[in-house]
Amino acid sequence: MNIAVIGSGTMGNGIAHVFAQHSFPVSLIDISQDSLTKALATISKNLDRMVTKGTLTEEQKTQTLGRITTYTDLQQGVQNADLVVEAATENVDIKLDLFRQLDSFTKPSCILASNTSSISITRIGSVTQRPDKVIGMHFMNPVPVMKLVEVIRGYSTSDEVTTQILDLSKQLGKIPAEANDYPGFVANRILMPMINEAIYSLFEGVAGVEEIDTIMKLGMAHPMGPLQLADFIGLDVCLSILRVLHDGFGNPKYAPCPLLVNMVQAGHKGVKSGQGFYIYTHGTKDLVVADTFKKR
Repeated sequence: MNIAVIGSGTMGNGIAHVFAQHSFPVSLIDISQDSLTKALATISKNLDRMVTKGTLTEEQKTQTLGRITTYTDLQQGVQNADLVVEAATENVDIKLDLFRQLDSFTKPSCILASNTSSISITRIGSVTQRPDKVIGMHFMNPVPVMKLVEVIRGYSTSDEVTTQILDLSKQLGKIPAEANDYPGFVANRILMPMINEAIYSLFEGVAGVEEIDTIMKLGMAHPMGPLQLADFIGLDVCLSILRVLHDGFGNPKYAPCPLLVNMVQAGHKGVKSGQGFYIYTHGTKDLVVADTFKKR
């Protein structure tokens, strides 16, 4: 089975890594050659960690990297694919445009999957001539480590395609969980309101950044506090998902906190920008609360 992965960012390179590690030939596609070069370096570095831990041999690392071919031309990259996994920016217009192109560039039997964390699979499938072969494969970050794949059935996704993707996820050493196509699916429908409520708790002065995260870590056994997790996901991504939930359900409980909106507008997007609720430019793994939120 030939796999094509669109987008070589954090999720895309992780998805390519996992498929290649499990013996699938992978075409990794991005509009930027620099991004593809960085993606291969990231995959190599992550494989090195596995070699150091003894979970992979040097030979297996070399074989994994050898299964990945990079492309900047979409049509060339997907022409032989049996499955395309789209991991582009979480923007509905970008995804719809991509799937229109994929529908014309790929062979009729090819399954088209999206790694979207919130955008409707039914809507994505509606711009193709094969809505029965359009499905969601929502991997978790970091992809090589996290076991879950949220498999989302669009309104027209066939039983056969769903079964294929569930089985394929297991071949990757993942644990698939099936969800139907409603805003946020399961993972983000539950997670994002929690993160939003944590931001509201900070915004309203209920507690500080460290206190909110400490209470959720020690009181609820969460490995990471909700504000740190929001930084890790990307505050812009959190805002985008909340807006999908708010628009999709029309329920004010999903309205994003004004503090989150302001932070994203200011360019403070979390780890990716170097600052969110915490600062990430000090060169250590220590959590340092951003100056804006330090107690006066």
